Amino acid sequence: MSSSSNAAAGTFPSGIFPSPFRPAWWLRNAHAQTLFSNFFRRPPQVLREREVMALDDGDFIDLDWHKPPDWNEGKPLVLIVHGLSGSSESHYVLGLQHALSVRGWASVALNCRGASGRQNNLPRAYHAGSSDDLALALDFVRQRYPQAPRAIVGYSLGGNMTLKLLGENPGSDLAFAGVAVSVPLLLPLCSDRMDRGFSRVYRQHFMGALTAHWEEKMRHLEASGHAAAASRVREQLKRGPFRSFWHFDNDIMAPLHGFHDVHDYYQRASSRQFLAHITTPTLVIQSRDDPFMVPAVLPGAAELSSSVHFELCHRGGHVGFIEGGTPRAPRYYLEERIPCFLMQQWQAIQGQGELLG
Repeated sequence: MSSSSNAAAGTFPSGIFPSPFRPAWWLRNAHAQTLFSNFFRRPPQVLREREVMALDDGDFIDLDWHKPPDWNEGKPLVLIVHGLSGSSESHYVLGLQHALSVRGWASVALNCRGASGRQNNLPRAYHAGSSDDLALALDFVRQRYPQAPRAIVGYSLGGNMTLKLLGENPGSDLAFAGVAVSVPLLLPLCSDRMDRGFSRVYRQHFMGALTAHWEEKMRHLEASGHAAAASRVREQLKRGPFRSFWHFDNDIMAPLHGFHDVHDYYQRASSRQFLAHITTPTLVIQSRDDPFMVPAVLPGAAELSSSVHFELCHRGGHVGFIEGGTPRAPRYYLEERIPCFLMQQWQAIQGQGELLG
């Protein structure tokens, strides 16, 4: 890892660095790391307030705010973005909101379009390249709390959006720091990986959930008077059943989101190409044994800007990273590492007498 002085300054020596993370002895398997929290974790209780963020295109995004009693605009506020088929109710989102609250920081969990438990108004949903909605959300946060320094954390697909956003906006004041976890940096390779071995179980889970979501979305569009949009979704659904992400993304996601085809979508949305352009201090946490990916998705040192610290774990699964403790009381590495990194960047800004945001 880089020295603490480099980390605090927000500039890191180029390259990929070994992680201090060590998996719990009882969770050394990649699938165990990936699935444990989904089946066995009871997320912490976080008191939140929901707000509807209206969008200029006639749609909306639901935001779930948590502000500790001792928070004020002199302290940071963190935007958190979930992964595919997740929401603000995902265990990793609630876990991070709680961890930030303990430090006196506020947070807002973004529910991507259609992910909050109610269908959005337009045919479009969210996808790996939806950095535009993240930019709108950060601007909304800025308008609401103009003096609060902002950071952004994204998981999995949300991490891909986060890195894309930061790479598209070098030199901006969108956020004083960013974090991305378990990111599908090269979408074609990740889609291929989901067609092999046990990863096919995850793929089928996603295909079932996504198909059900789009069927419900079609009915919602019909009921809300958007007959043309509903008909468009219905025609795309007829191309199923979907047995791979290549199939689903080519027949559903690409045509409904302005891409020529799945190849165009994957090329434009994959975040690895944006890593070299990031100027915001950014932590990326990946695991070699992630069952959603292959080692070839990892970037080379030349692809990383000096503002990106790429932390690579040998074991950790996909958004797992559970270390130590016991099965009844595990320790969640991400909920220690992410606040620590953000705190280092915030302290560096304070030391320079600057306030971003």
